Amino acid sequence: MATPVQKITLSPSRDIPFNKLLLSQSNVRRVKAGISVEELADDIARRGLLQGLSVRAVVDQDGVETGMFEIPAGGRRYRALELLVKQKRLAKTAPVPCIVRESGIAEEDSLAENVQRAPLHPLDQFRAFLALREKGQSEEEIAAAFFVSVNVVKQRLKLASVSPSLLDVYAEDGMTLDQLMAFTVSGDHERQGQVFERLKASYDKQPYTIRRMLTEGAVRASDKRVQFIGVDAYVAAGGTVLRDLFQGDDGGWLQDVPLVDQMVADKLKAESEAVAAEGWKWIEVAPDFAYGHAFGLRQLRGETVALTDEEEATRDALQAEFDRLSEEYQDTDELPDEVDERLSELETALEGFETRPVVFDPAEIARAGAFVSIGADGQLRVERGYVRPEDELPAEPASEPDADGDDERAIAASYEGDGAVVTAEPDAEPEEDEGLSSISDRLMTELTSHRTLGLRNALGERPDVAFVAALHVLTLKTFYHYGSDSCLELDLKSVSFGTQAPGLNDSASAEAIRVRHESWSKALPKESADLWDALQEWDGDSRAALFAHLVSLSVNAVYEPWNRRPRAAAHADRLAQTVDLDMAAGGWKPTVDNFLGRVTKARILQAVSQAKGQRAADRIEHLKKGDMAAEAETLLADTAWLPELLRTPGRAVVAEPAPDSADEETAAQSSEKLPEDDNEPVPQNDDAGADMVAAE
Repeated sequence: MATPVQKITLSPSRDIPFNKLLLSQSNVRRVKAGISVEELADDIARRGLLQGLSVRAVVDQDGVETGMFEIPAGGRRYRALELLVKQKRLAKTAPVPCIVRESGIAEEDSLAENVQRAPLHPLDQFRAFLALREKGQSEEEIAAAFFVSVNVVKQRLKLASVSPSLLDVYAEDGMTLDQLMAFTVSGDHERQGQVFERLKASYDKQPYTIRRMLTEGAVRASDKRVQFIGVDAYVAAGGTVLRDLFQGDDGGWLQDVPLVDQMVADKLKAESEAVAAEGWKWIEVAPDFAYGHAFGLRQLRGETVALTDEEEATRDALQAEFDRLSEEYQDTDELPDEVDERLSELETALEGFETRPVVFDPAEIARAGAFVSIGADGQLRVERGYVRPEDELPAEPASEPDADGDDERAIAASYEGDGAVVTAEPDAEPEEDEGLSSISDRLMTELTSHRTLGLRNALGERPDVAFVAALHVLTLKTFYHYGSDSCLELDLKSVSFGTQAPGLNDSASAEAIRVRHESWSKALPKESADLWDALQEWDGDSRAALFAHLVSLSVNAVYEPWNRRPRAAAHADRLAQTVDLDMAAGGWKPTVDNFLGRVTKARILQAVSQAKGQRAADRIEHLKKGDMAAEAETLLADTAWLPELLRTPGRAVVAEPAPDSADEETAAQSSEKLPEDDNEPVPQNDDAGADMVAAE
């Protein structure tokens, strides 16, 4: 005979006045978690108490009910109600929905209510937020209703916008939350599906691989081309920006590359038309030019527009204010915000006076040109006043001696290039009583030979003059291209890079050299004939600084397989040691383009191991070459690691971290929690699911 199933009886529910309730000491929760009591009180005031309290009757020593009820489970809800009573927003005798427990142990009730609850699946929360938005609530309203930041709501809504087929896969535990977050980079459901299909056949299913696949071919928002046209203009033109709300994305990725290229070309064309209107003979336009693109071209030296009396007075007043504030706060560790802001304004204004436009001779403009491109900072770069060799004016004919044959100096002054142009017949000896006729070429050569030796001897005894003379000729050949203006046979060879390294023209070193060169160009006299006198007037420090700049341009430590120079390479090491060269501090970082994508996997792993430890190298060892290089770029980004060819002998190499690095361990783990804005905790409750605050 079958045993009948025993029916259970549920505890009765009833409304109990608030002033008949009190907290029980049997509540197992002792540690505060989740949202504050104040926030819970506000939520109850707005929505009411959606989940009743579990209570037990309080009895006296004889077991007789006293009319009071204790709360072993739901203490935070009670404290929230108590706060509402204190705020006079709830009456002391207001009825509170309760479930009256008559049997069992109070601690069991408290433990069961907190342990046996099942929090919402993240997907249910994502869809709930989406439903609220579709019903007209803004992201700010949803955030306020559930006591989370707006960014958290945006993250949830972003996850809810993933392809429905992928959400179903996630719901069936077919992918991790980290993987699902990676798919939010692109809103293209078809593209998401394609990447997911590729992942099925791939060993590597890490989130960073998903992000990389979704952004293949896209342009980073930090790219100088994007900075030039502006993201807002790109979006206004119909372009799509891929964003990652769960990781730093440096502004995102611009997906429509042809649109970016077209907008860059159109804006450069418009800017170049304005430059061409200045009257230049030619204009070359490109997003970027190779380093040394102006090599061999002479640059015109224009006149800086002079300041008016009013502008000079303004500049002097700004400089005086800047000096006063700098002196007043020179011993202050931290400047007040208003003072710091004012100093920045003054620096910008004073810099504007120093970067005044340059005016060129219209005749020179007609035979010179300009390069129009994009600078490393995304700003328009215009390099004006370059003259091609074929556009140079023909040399003026040598002056003739006077009728009396009294102008040997004129002949000596008519040097062109490396030879002398004279008017007398070669080797002609003057006859007796012919008067003061021209000196023959042979005699002139002999006499000037003696003078050359005399100058060499005298100059060798005057190091100060020798330095100025060397500085003079090197400056002529660098800034004026008139080396024949000097009698010194010194030359300055500046190597032009036949092989252009990626980003060479936009590197920090290239920009620093460009700025320094332009600064010296402005400081030098316009005419080469005035250079000697100008250098004589300069102080020793200024001469030395110019000399260092000129000599630096002659450095050539480039490896060329057809021109092995082991001793030159060794000297480059010595020079690097002497100047304490640090390529990492100078801005060089290993990237896929400039190093990692062009070496073997073994070298990539060696680099990661040296900079981040063997555990980090082991984590990416299974990746394919392209993915390994891309991941290594991220790992090495801020480590100051350098390949051996860029290291200065004697400088410390990046230290290898301990094998048990906590950072590596953390990075290796796949989190199943949503990242929160500003590291704020996910709202929790001691009575219900983490995502059901309103029910508390």
